[in-house]
Amino acid sequence: MSLTRTLTLLVTSTVLLIALIAAAWSYIESNHELEELFDAELAQSTRIVQGLVRHLADTQSLAQLQQTLRETLTLPLAEDTAPESDNGEILPDGAGHKYEKKLAFEVWTPDRTPLLDTLKDDDAEGLAPGYSWAESQGYRWRVFTLQDPTTGFWIRTAQREEIRKELSQELALGNVLPLLLALPLLLLAASAAIQMGFRPLRRLEHPIRNMAPERIHPLDDRQAPKEVAGLVQAVNSLLKRLDQALERERRFSADAAHELRTPLAALRLNLEKACEGNPQQFQPLIQSVDRMTHLVEQMLLLNRVDSGAGFSQQYHDLSAILEQSIADVVPLALKKNIEPVLQDDAGQALVCCHDALINTLMRSLLANAIQYSPQNTMVETRLAPSKDGYHITVCDQGPGIPAEARERALSRFVRLDQRLGGGAGLGLAIARRIAELHGGQLTLNARADGQTGLCVSLWLPAHGRRAANTEAIFRPNLAHGAGTNTDTPPD
Repeated sequence: MSLTRTLTLLVTSTVLLIALIAAAWSYIESNHELEELFDAELAQSTRIVQGLVRHLADTQSLAQLQQTLRETLTLPLAEDTAPESDNGEILPDGAGHKYEKKLAFEVWTPDRTPLLDTLKDDDAEGLAPGYSWAESQGYRWRVFTLQDPTTGFWIRTAQREEIRKELSQELALGNVLPLLLALPLLLLAASAAIQMGFRPLRRLEHPIRNMAPERIHPLDDRQAPKEVAGLVQAVNSLLKRLDQALERERRFSADAAHELRTPLAALRLNLEKACEGNPQQFQPLIQSVDRMTHLVEQMLLLNRVDSGAGFSQQYHDLSAILEQSIADVVPLALKKNIEPVLQDDAGQALVCCHDALINTLMRSLLANAIQYSPQNTMVETRLAPSKDGYHITVCDQGPGIPAEARERALSRFVRLDQRLGGGAGLGLAIARRIAELHGGQLTLNARADGQTGLCVSLWLPAHGRRAANTEAIFRPNLAHGAGTNTDTPPD
């Protein structure tokens, strides 16, 4: 569930609903008010005609009055197809407005004799003061009728319903349309405001996402909004406890491995002294002690790497490091008549790195390849330039690793085939961790040529990556760490 998406949907839905309700209300109210205005205008027009009739009735006969009303209140151009001027709805030569065709005036004498009968078929018998509706000429008309108290004349003004609807809808839409046009902008602004409001949370996300287990640090709660300040404090408390637990684990592993080195060295010396007369009798015990010593050295190395201790990085020739690593494992290769081959396509490959760590990484990969390769085969190492760095592949002709098990093989203390080798399952884990410390990446792949075997791919950036704690120099004797004892290669 996305909180941003949920809030955006809630806010936009609420704004949309309120805006639609407001638009509908505005439309209905505008129509109602305009109807009231039209009715008031209709009554006003009727009273103006009332004043005209009252004035003319005092000075003219009925025939003259009828002629004057017809000349004054009848539209000269009454056809619906009358052409309009360039001004749109104004009649040619300024004779009037086309909406005059939709207005009608009627006048009757006190005995209901029509003097001006524009609607033609209107029934004079049903005259009554006030507002009403009438049907005439195929249209529906809104009419207002009054009787002049002085002269007794009946006067009516009529307006076609369609013009009322047309004008009221245009004016109502004119009020509603700006709101509807502004609604998408309002929704976009609300969405952008929510995104900006969650920006402090995203700023808190980056330190957690980029936090390494060996460099756990509290979050800056001063940048946290008040609503999540308690959550940030709880996370900081959890991070503190996690850091303490990891530190206890690292300290225990380091102390245990350190304390085991001395008794193991003494045990090997005693075994060597005891087997002076019969070396074959104690050889399996000596090999077991060597494997334990190798495991202890690997645990110490892994602890140093995991501790995040800073290490100085300088530019070194990666080709020279690979040559030295291959030379270190030659004794292992000779025992199985395996030929280590180096294909250098990069020439002088300068990489900002810790040369001892990279040497340890490569010796671990090469020793693994030799350990799992059959006799009388080759272990091929290739160095090639890549984007912003260099790509190293180590390929053997062993049984390989299934695709679904390759990621698990990079985990600690994992040995997929207990029948081969004598390691503890730390070599690949240490190699990947060293690659990560340099900003690189280590992956396991099948051979590209279709043969059986495994290819370990390593990419290293040319400019390396600085460790967090650069003031402390990482100076263990890594050249004699994992894989130093050629009798017991790292796994």
